[in-house]
Amino acid sequence: MQQFWDFIAYFENSALADNIRENDLLFPLIESVHVVAICLVIGSILVVDLRLLGLASINRSVSRVTSGVLPLTWSAFAVAVASGTLLFMSNATKYLANGYFVAKLVLICAAGLNMVLFHAISARDLPRWENEATLPIPARLAGGLSILLWVAVVTCGRWIGFTMEVQ
Repeated sequence: MQQFWDFIAYFENSALADNIRENDLLFPLIESVHVVAICLVIGSILVVDLRLLGLASINRSVSRVTSGVLPLTWSAFAVAVASGTLLFMSNATKYLANGYFVAKLVLICAAGLNMVLFHAISARDLPRWENEATLPIPARLAGGLSILLWVAVVTCGRWIGFTMEVQ
């Protein structure tokens, strides 16, 4: 366990982390990029989830909807991870001590697991039902759960800023 904390301290004490932490413009700039990227991730995922729930784009097949937005989702997710990593580095030990930060990471993992399970189980027979307006219950459940998880991610992310104890 000590090796983990040494690893975290290495990044937190780096020149890059010092610059992010000490520069009046760098942290807010990175945070702004992170927020925009998260908006794009969640907005594009919401398009798919609303289709799964049968609340939007019901005249389009599920695969058409997903193929249209997933490139944006993955690109924005990569930017969110990169910018989030930079923000994390600036005060890594304090972020790890923040329950909302830990909850945010757990919820992101849960949202990823929900997506993996959807593709592994529900989407196996996608060609059979993807053009229907009302999709099978497992697909609708995956869409609804995804929305709940991503709203919880945003909520926890927002609360990080209110509960961080930074010197």
